[in-house]
Amino acid sequence: MTPTPQEAYELLKEYNNGEFHLKHGRIVGDVMRWFAVDQGFGDEADFWQTVGILHDLDFEKYPEQHCVKEEEIMRERGVDERIIHATTSHGFGLTGIAVQPEHQMEKILFAADELTGLIGAVAVMRPSKSVGDLEVKSVKKKFKDKSFAAGCSRDVIRQGAEMLGWELDELIGKTIEAMRASENVD
Repeated sequence: MTPTPQEAYELLKEYNNGEFHLKHGRIVGDVMRWFAVDQGFGDEADFWQTVGILHDLDFEKYPEQHCVKEEEIMRERGVDERIIHATTSHGFGLTGIAVQPEHQMEKILFAADELTGLIGAVAVMRPSKSVGDLEVKSVKKKFKDKSFAAGCSRDVIRQGAEMLGWELDELIGKTIEAMRASENVD
């Protein structure tokens, strides 16, 4: 079964009550939808968005089993194995998961998940509190400050850019554009 983005969000709400996790799922879903179109996979935009919404399905309830528990939950519900692989692979190297991102979509999810958090943190520090006027150089400045948004792994972001064969500036720029297009970013 391949859930629609709305069905994916309903499933996310079954396992997450906190507004932060729900909003993060919506934002990453929107970002993944934007990237699907940007990367020439527009016909798979719903699928990419569903993966983005579900990527942290288990995080709120099972943080110590992140990516392992969501795999179990989705498999029990008969969710498409491609979604399970993609969501599991975003934890590669972080949660003891050996499933590597392979498809372009999985590599983007791996990189963009952490980066959306960093970009969001930079945006709220701006007078506008928006990504609308955010520039790559502002994000890069905060990227270098390890104490700023310390929970956002710079190593994962760098590794994701490398997996994609992109310069860091390109990944940041595209992710800012994707977040600007999201209805869920304040």
